[in-house]
Amino acid sequence: MDLNNVTVHAKANVYFEGRVISHTVITSTGEHKTVGVILPGSYHFGTKQAERMELIVGEADVLLDGGDKANRHTASQPSSSFDVPANSGFTITVSGEPCHYICSFLAES
Repeated sequence: MDLNNVTVHAKANVYFEGRVISHTVITSTGEHKTVGVILPGSYHFGTKQAERMELIVGEADVLLDGGDKANRHTASQPSSSFDVPANSGFTITVSGEPCHYICSFLAES
């Protein structure tokens, strides 16, 4: 996936002792996204705003808060993205190669 006509914040967002790193991207229409990489491990993220995570490279198991079963998401497959509600969270587990992603923050409806 290519992102054209964007502004990128050069300072990285670093989580979990550098095991998850992303950069903020702002599109020409003002939409905020993050583009990043998740190294192997298991990590929990909370959300304030609803978001859509799209895997670009790799695969991960994702358990949404309140769920009872993790789902496998694989880049380049129909299951490559998942939505997380606002004021919620998810646990993502990467066990193979690093997972690259784009996170889009969704407008509240």
